[in-house]
Amino acid sequence: MLALPTEVSALAIDLRGFGSSETLPVDATRGLRDYADDVRAVLDALDALGVSRAHIVGWSMGAGVVLQYLLDHPDAVTSATLVAPVSPFGFGGTVGADGRRLTDDDAGTGAGGANPDFVARLHAGDLTADEQTSPRTVYQTAYVKPPFASDRDDLWVHSMLTTKTGEGNYPGTSVSSESWPGFAAGTSGVLNTMAPGYFNVSGIVDLAQKPPILWVHGADDVIVSDTSFFDLNYLGQLGVIPGWPGAEVAPPQPMIAQTRAVLDASRDTGGRASELVFDDCGHSPHLEHPERFVEALTEQLRHGA
Repeated sequence: MLALPTEVSALAIDLRGFGSSETLPVDATRGLRDYADDVRAVLDALDALGVSRAHIVGWSMGAGVVLQYLLDHPDAVTSATLVAPVSPFGFGGTVGADGRRLTDDDAGTGAGGANPDFVARLHAGDLTADEQTSPRTVYQTAYVKPPFASDRDDLWVHSMLTTKTGEGNYPGTSVSSESWPGFAAGTSGVLNTMAPGYFNVSGIVDLAQKPPILWVHGADDVIVSDTSFFDLNYLGQLGVIPGWPGAEVAPPQPMIAQTRAVLDASRDTGGRASELVFDDCGHSPHLEHPERFVEALTEQLRHGA
């Protein structure tokens, strides 16, 4: 934000349960709408100051919040920038570019897929890199492409540790399922918001008003990918999780293909959408290649109206 041109008034919003925001419970059955409503509340306050529209930028799940906000308030969005976004059809449990759900209960998605030791270390404020499940290690191996490092890594890890844990926050609740791998998304908490039965923003294609969209992602992202190491179906295919029933029953989710298909369809119906892929980059283009990211974002802010 500090690297943006001086004429840009930038505001970072901590979503509920993250950063310095309130620890309010998340109703996962609304998808990402709780978060989108929180963003709306902030922008309503700005509206009173004469700011009725804004350029909206979101990263990962936050990019899903941007798409939900765009779907709910298209006239309030000047442009949308999606950084390594969750698929418009959610995280896990779908197949094909059209995002068809694999099971009625979204087996294998949501909070049940979170590593309990990682959650415990988040809650305990673990700053070490002692274990694979330490937040610092997860950041170094999944959120960025190794061996990336910066002099702000401690800041990013401290930011991770502001995540509020519990059934109403991260990761949320889980229920049993008759389908592999034996669990499905619950009704509350962060990770369940992106279960495909609760979250689907492909409807942006049908908006009468289509603000320009910039999609930025890393070529080596292991979180949001057609071969995501956080997609249990892909881990099953690799043999990491036993009992995988096969690709006909539980195929990996083509996350990138799904996002591309939705943005292509948006262009076909009069929208403007562009894709920018950063080579040698993981899940965090804005951290790993900040100068290139700021250049692309500045271009979007200046010409994306």
